[in-house]
Amino acid sequence: MRDNRTWTAAAVALLIAAAGGGYLLGRNQEGGRKANTSAAVPHEASAPKPVYFQDPDGKPVYSPTAKNTLDGRPFRPVYADNTAAPNKSPPLSSSGKILYYRNPMGLPDISRAPKKDSMGMDYIPVHQGEEDSGVVHVSPGRLQMLGVTTAPAVMRSSLARTIRATGVIQHDESKLAAVTTKFDGVVEKLFVSTTGAHVHAGDPLARVWIQTPETMMQIGPDVITRQIDYVIALRDKNAAAIAVAARVLRQYGMPESALAEIRLTGHATRSVTIVAPRSGDVVEKPAIEGGHFNTGDPLFKIADHSTVWLIADVQEQDLGAVKLGAPVRATLVSYPGRVFTGKIDLIYPMLTAETRTGRARVVLPNPDGELRPSMYAILSIDTPAAGTPVLVIPNSAVIDSGTRQAVLVEKGGGQFEPRAIRIGARGEGYVQVLSGLKPGERVVTSANFLIDAESNLRAALQTFASGESRSDNLP
Repeated sequence: MRDNRTWTAAAVALLIAAAGGGYLLGRNQEGGRKANTSAAVPHEASAPKPVYFQDPDGKPVYSPTAKNTLDGRPFRPVYADNTAAPNKSPPLSSSGKILYYRNPMGLPDISRAPKKDSMGMDYIPVHQGEEDSGVVHVSPGRLQMLGVTTAPAVMRSSLARTIRATGVIQHDESKLAAVTTKFDGVVEKLFVSTTGAHVHAGDPLARVWIQTPETMMQIGPDVITRQIDYVIALRDKNAAAIAVAARVLRQYGMPESALAEIRLTGHATRSVTIVAPRSGDVVEKPAIEGGHFNTGDPLFKIADHSTVWLIADVQEQDLGAVKLGAPVRATLVSYPGRVFTGKIDLIYPMLTAETRTGRARVVLPNPDGELRPSMYAILSIDTPAAGTPVLVIPNSAVIDSGTRQAVLVEKGGGQFEPRAIRIGARGEGYVQVLSGLKPGERVVTSANFLIDAESNLRAALQTFASGESRSDNLP
């Protein structure tokens, strides 16, 4: 009986041991599976890490760490092999098929197939519908930060235009006088010996000694002979002969003072005083004491500066708008803050080929002599206002590439449409729109270039910038 109890206890112990062994075996197998699972973790952790993160819309905006856009969409990770994770954020435009891929930096380069640029950035797909509208989307927060303002295109009854030009003060050519003689001679004495001296009409300039020609070389009668004819007429008291002889002497350039001396002394004279024919400033003085001069040689040049000419250089594209009598306002570097006014007196018929400018003449009064030749001036020429209603927008709204012009038209909801326009006259802070806009449409007047940079507008304006259809440029 006792032996039976012993075998029974041993059997129970074996069962317990077996059960415990099975339990431990199962635990070991489960632990092995968990160990294998944990061993796989380092393998998964060895996946490549992103080099940087790119804007989900493909814009040239990057970040070294994970980042979200202003509207909460995450940036796409880009790995060392230049591949980017799929963009799980909703695209801006998913309607229609992909027409082509545009350069991510906004350059005028497109492709039918996906490709990368020289920096390894993916080209951005353009879907059907985006191609025609070219609408730029800007978030409200970005609009507020940029300080975007708009203004409507309005009709105006007229538009006066102001043309800018540069000019130089010159002598009034109608008030220049050259002092010459009609005989050969020698300068005995100068009464005005410096350039720039101011003289009045009748003031003595120089005393000259008349040289008579050699008898064998004489072509015509000399001045001394004509003086003798005048002396004889005076002695004979022949009024007709006196008048004829005096007129001939005047034609030879004899001043009234010399005629008066002959009448007083009754003798011919070889020493004659030359006087100023008009009031003004001596601008040239070739005469020197003891110097010889021939018939017709200039001894002095006198300019009357009571009025001066302002010769304006007008750009060729503005020349057609300049009219005779147009009012002109001129400012000079020498007199900051002062404005000199005049009118267009003449438009010269020639064009300067080197500078592609035409010249216009403005007569300026100069009673105090403040305006001096060669002074530089900046001119504002007011052209007549247009007589018919014109469509205008502010000057700041125009994005001008030099050969073409465009504006950003507000479409509402942070959307802006780039649109090519043709412009006309400018004036009063506005520019005339010949085509491309309708009255009432609102255009961006400030921060338009910032919108261009923010929204990659160059790609949307590709057709406008190249002047050709996209289909013609596709490779």
